[in-house]
Amino acid sequence: MANHKSSEKRILVTAKKNAVNTARRSVVKTATKKALVAIESGDKNAAVSAARAAESKIMKSVGKVMPKKRAARKVSRLAKKVAKMA
Repeated sequence: MANHKSSEKRILVTAKKNAVNTARRSVVKTATKKALVAIESGDKNAAVSAARAAESKIMKSVGKVMPKKRAARKVSRLAKKVAKMA
């Protein structure tokens, strides 16, 4: 247990940030999964729109829950899978 007022505050702030970051990661994962499902279904239009939405969510998470290079790698791999559909 915290012994100082500032320590107690840090515990609360950390808990709030943890909840926000968990939600952000979840949004990214969900969008990515939707894109992958659309790709596997074979519907090109749905796959393109889902991949575009996933790319948006991934790039918005840069600097918050994901490093820039990891985000770029995820977007690149999604784009490559969509391109293979043609």
